[in-house]
Amino acid sequence: MSFARSKQRVEAAPCWLLHSYPYKETSLIIEVLSRQQGRVALVARGARRPTSGLRGSLLAFQPLEASWFGTGDLKTLHAAEWQGGVPQLAGLPLICGFYLNELLLKLLPREDAHPGLFDAYGRAVRALAQCPQEVEPILRRFEMTLLTEMGYGFALDKDAAGQSISKEAEYRFMTGRGIVPAFNLPSGMGVPLSGRSLAAMASGDYNEPQAAQQAKHLMRVLLAELLGEAPLHTRKILRDLHKL
Repeated sequence: MSFARSKQRVEAAPCWLLHSYPYKETSLIIEVLSRQQGRVALVARGARRPTSGLRGSLLAFQPLEASWFGTGDLKTLHAAEWQGGVPQLAGLPLICGFYLNELLLKLLPREDAHPGLFDAYGRAVRALAQCPQEVEPILRRFEMTLLTEMGYGFALDKDAAGQSISKEAEYRFMTGRGIVPAFNLPSGMGVPLSGRSLAAMASGDYNEPQAAQQAKHLMRVLLAELLGEAPLHTRKILRDLHKL
């Protein structure tokens, strides 16, 4: 069935390309993040041909408008237009971009729309495109939005008992319980979080070293629970680069 005759068609949807791989002799399978349709898998027929008009459009970390049709898990790409306006990622920001994509591919169910997450991804890519000296705040803000959009977020201004967080107190994040005061807890139990770090995280400020480090530890624990045994390849690359 053609695009024009299909009742199951999407036209000019804002998208970001998350992943692509060869399919048959001349085509590609691509995964896109769409604002209204969520993560969608598409077959781009003939996209690998030298004369294909799609070759210059299907670019990672570049805004797209895509149209597709079909039912089932794999739709057929009809058209894709590059929207431009974002410098190409390079170096460490490029690896961070692949890290964001890997999180979405492994954690976000297909065709589960999250407009807020789509917007957060766009902000993160544009921030990384500015070649920042410090990428960690960009990653933490996106991770927090991802967890919240998937239903795993929690309040950072109150503890598990509903009491307001005190900047002068120490806390721990306990799996299954949330944020609890640290007093009377055995050493090494849970993820340590100072009240000041929690206040900074609640405001999206990850510039203070302790807040940045504690937020990173917390995100690793929370994401590990969701990822299970599935390793993040880009995280290993980032860790190795940090050592260098």
